[in-house]
Amino acid sequence: MKPFGGGEVFKTPLIIKISAFFVLAVTSFYLGEHWSDGYQQLIFFTTARRAPSVSISPNRDKPFNVSALIHDNQTQTVPDKTLNTAPFSVPPSSPPPPLQRFGIVNENGTMSDEFEVGEFDEGLVEDWRNETEAVDGDGDSSRVRVTKFQLCPRAMSEYIPCLDNEEAIKKLKSSEKGERFERHCPEEGRGLNCLVPAPSQYRTPIPWPKSRDEVWFYNVPHTRLVEDKGGQNWIARVNDKFKFPGGGTQFIHGANEYLDHISEMIPEIAFGHHTRVVLDVGCGVASFGAYLLSRNVITMSIAPKDVHENQIQFALERGVPAMVAAFATHRLLYPSQAFDLIHCSRCRINWTRDDGILLLEVNRILRGGGYFVWAAQPVYKHEEILEEQWKEMLNLTTRLCWDFVKKDGYIAIWQKPYNNSCYLSREEGTKPPLCDQDDDPDNVWYADLKSCISRLPENGVGANVTTWPARLQTPPSRLQSIQIDSYISRKELFKAESKYWDDIIANYVRNLHWKKIRLRNVMDMRAGFGGFAAALMEQNLDSWVMNVVPVSGPNTLPVIYDRGLIGVLHDWCEPFDTYPRTYDFLHATGLFSIERKRCSISSIMLEMDRILRPGGHVYIRDTLAVMDELQENAKAMGWHVLMRDTAEGPYASYRVLTAEKHLLRG
Repeated sequence: MKPFGGGEVFKTPLIIKISAFFVLAVTSFYLGEHWSDGYQQLIFFTTARRAPSVSISPNRDKPFNVSALIHDNQTQTVPDKTLNTAPFSVPPSSPPPPLQRFGIVNENGTMSDEFEVGEFDEGLVEDWRNETEAVDGDGDSSRVRVTKFQLCPRAMSEYIPCLDNEEAIKKLKSSEKGERFERHCPEEGRGLNCLVPAPSQYRTPIPWPKSRDEVWFYNVPHTRLVEDKGGQNWIARVNDKFKFPGGGTQFIHGANEYLDHISEMIPEIAFGHHTRVVLDVGCGVASFGAYLLSRNVITMSIAPKDVHENQIQFALERGVPAMVAAFATHRLLYPSQAFDLIHCSRCRINWTRDDGILLLEVNRILRGGGYFVWAAQPVYKHEEILEEQWKEMLNLTTRLCWDFVKKDGYIAIWQKPYNNSCYLSREEGTKPPLCDQDDDPDNVWYADLKSCISRLPENGVGANVTTWPARLQTPPSRLQSIQIDSYISRKELFKAESKYWDDIIANYVRNLHWKKIRLRNVMDMRAGFGGFAAALMEQNLDSWVMNVVPVSGPNTLPVIYDRGLIGVLHDWCEPFDTYPRTYDFLHATGLFSIERKRCSISSIMLEMDRILRPGGHVYIRDTLAVMDELQENAKAMGWHVLMRDTAEGPYASYRVLTAEKHLLRG
């Protein structure tokens, strides 16, 4: 045997194995010590027998969000700001898959929890028992928390708070001008504080388009209109349904024949091209607007809550755009130059009273170059009193500079001028006068009617909208008049909002299967420029949207109407003028973080519950600061709630609350 020498000792297999093991151990130790350098959000938790402690990784000086690491933290209650000593789950070491820039669902669809609405089965009907209030929190942060809101009495199943305030109505000095049909909201502290119940035999509404022609009797269990208007082809009851033949007082042979008649009289009206947005005054059950939908025209159908008090309820149950409103003493809640055509068929309004103040309101909201269509007895009947009314109407419209275009049978049509030239050329002293230069025709919230002619912009703005469907995505000229703080072009803001909602809605449709849930009557509670509604149209969803512009922000309603959409100004610290259970879907972005500075979140959510149908859905995008209170109120109302991250991921300052309303039985 040769002695070891000349370095041969290092060539033996044993030494090689020992050396390799040593190198591997050192390398493993080094990697273990420094592995987390590139991961900002890694924390090591230890639970040894000594007091619980937290060992910080080498990235301790980098920012991180502890709450976002806790799985499903949005559905858990944290009693205080101290760390829970229970073991924490370690977050995954690999980064999450990439997310799209817009939308709430990632490319792998991992967050696509879906729900569908069908008939009211055991899963959608709940027995609801009242519970008392409980105290939540401690010290200075304590507050009263409602664990369950009570069900209102059954007699309130059709309650509209600002229109059913009998106490306020009784105090009116006069109601000869229709004051009782205007808004009289409950005083502060006396508003709705319970859940408005559905009728005892309420059923899932019949889906559109079938609902245009029939609805369930027990969803709107009233026969007054059948008794009064059944002979005029408005409505009929057949077993457990109401049927709508499509007629009206002046068009008993059907709305389609009537619309054809108007089109033949004035081809320039061009429904669905030049005429896109229409107002139907005294709409009945809204068959006029229902049949215009198939001609690419959207109609705001309005009527007061009068002796035919359920006509708007019937319209909305059918899936037709409508709201309760009255020509009385205040301006309607629509902007100037909103409607391409205004229609009145036996609407029972005296247009010439008080020097034509009601027709002056029509003039304010009628677009320059728009048409007024009047179908009424003074147009065609040769009775002395009716002939006198016709002369008064001709005299008034002449002083308003309306062009009397045509009269055919029982229909008369006028056209509003495009500019002020005719007004300025009238004889001095002609009444009604032009409004003052400083009058704002878009100031409508509790604004009195004015006995003057609203001026048209000198540059033709408002009358110069393009034709449908191009106007939906065309930034209108009135965009420049919106009072907003902007460091970039308003046109860029308009396009950015449209792109934002296009991408989000596309994700909702693809991953949350929005085409499978009921999305007929939709409300956007903070509509901006109407981008959400436009995105729904681009996705070919069979829905219409009531775009609500809060009074607490800039008045963007003129832009919404110029796009060919409809909407209304509203203060969410007060109830909305619609019947209970009239909307399938409520959408609100950034609403609560703004309005909570003015009124309570619970009052707004109770109003949402009132107007939302059982089986309907709510999507709220808002800041983390309001999410806990939103969840708390939603659960107290019996909604079934899910919280979702936005596309920006779990560390974003926004979340999305989605909810489904169930049918509650007392």
